[in-house]
Amino acid sequence: MSGIAQMTSSFAPAVHWQAALGELKLQMPRATFDTWVKDTTVVGCNQDEYTIGVPNAFAKDWLENRLGATMRRTLAAIVGRRVDLRFVVRNREPLEQRSGAESPLLRAERVREESPRQESAHSNGNGSGSRLTTMSDAVSSPPLNPRHTFEAFIVGSGNRLAHAVSQSVAEKPGEAYNPLFLYGDVGLGKTHLLQAIAHDLQRRGLRVIYVSSEAFTNDLIGSLRTQSTEAFRERYRTCDALLIDDIQFIADKERTQEEFFHTFNALYAANRQLVLSSDRPPRSISLLEDRLRSRFEGGLTADIKAPDLETRVAILQARANSQPMPVPADVLMLIAHRVQTNIRELEGAFTRVVAQAQLLHRPITTDLAERILSELAPARAKPTSESILTCVCAYYQVERSALLSTSRARSIVWPRHVAMYLLRSELDLSLPQIGRLLGDRDHTTVMHGVEKVTQHLAEDETIRKQLVEVREQLLSGK
Repeated sequence: MSGIAQMTSSFAPAVHWQAALGELKLQMPRATFDTWVKDTTVVGCNQDEYTIGVPNAFAKDWLENRLGATMRRTLAAIVGRRVDLRFVVRNREPLEQRSGAESPLLRAERVREESPRQESAHSNGNGSGSRLTTMSDAVSSPPLNPRHTFEAFIVGSGNRLAHAVSQSVAEKPGEAYNPLFLYGDVGLGKTHLLQAIAHDLQRRGLRVIYVSSEAFTNDLIGSLRTQSTEAFRERYRTCDALLIDDIQFIADKERTQEEFFHTFNALYAANRQLVLSSDRPPRSISLLEDRLRSRFEGGLTADIKAPDLETRVAILQARANSQPMPVPADVLMLIAHRVQTNIRELEGAFTRVVAQAQLLHRPITTDLAERILSELAPARAKPTSESILTCVCAYYQVERSALLSTSRARSIVWPRHVAMYLLRSELDLSLPQIGRLLGDRDHTTVMHGVEKVTQHLAEDETIRKQLVEVREQLLSGK
């Protein structure tokens, strides 16, 4: 065999796998691919058995039990013969030892240790350039949580846009998106992103103020009581970036809205960055003055939706990696299935399970986790494909036969797309499985339907409300 032929032969497995990755990216949700498949590599090939390297044992377990068949079938179609896959955990150096990189936990610890020194240096006048603001600059401001960094934020399909634009703001404050308005339900990561922006800007030496709307109001009341409004305005209107959490709470406070209106104008005119968060979009905040609403909508608004299953598991895995005792994959999966809407509740459930196991001096098992979680909330019956199709037909008032038919009428197509989306998001069925349930449709048709609903959810408040109602009916068994 010539040298070129030998080289081509040795590279063939890697080339085959790259082609398979390209196909897999089209066959599954982006969050699934990025979380579990993207970082896989070929580490060996023995005739028809490909050895695939994965980052950790949890990824190995997930791929073997949930995605292995799909990956094997995709690779076989590319190489033109039956193949087997064997997943192994590849050796990796600790992150902090590679290229001088620092793990999120070590970075958080370093920030916590260095903060007093930074405050001391600035109070002694040793800083140069723009002053690095500590939270004493805003009397009522809470300290930044050292764990709320971009490195520690788990990105999924529900928060990808919000994460991306937040990073852009941190890189180019006052230029990229100003103001930036993040909104979403409680416990989905808005505060984490605001503080991540603040951390990055502070590290660059910018004067940053991060407060809740309540703290802003209390600060204003205090300045009025002590007749120090000029000092209040100097503090808030000369910073490089102002980040306010839960801005919706100023809606019924006329004096606070008046003061914030002028603060907003002063900062915006000076190209200073404004970042706001709320539990609803600006147009849905009742009692908010129109002049403020128009300014909030004049920048970029980005919503954060509840995390999907893959994102919830990834969040729990990140927490598990920092625990002194091992947390099995099936326990993480149990918690992720039980808590579906709120990241704070998700992490709280995880903490409860780990703490109880430590107190009882017992290993963490699914039986133990089930018992602990049952005290927090009763187990919720998982929907079935039958219940999803029945619920969609009832909500949109269409016949099951119409849903499975070849009809392209708009009144039929949209419910069919919603059914595809729910079968994918709630049951994590493969595209071919969903296609068979809905009249033997091709997997590309199913992919188009899922993407269509995902796109509308990101852009249309009415569609979001519809899906919430459908899910509520589905989970209530109506």
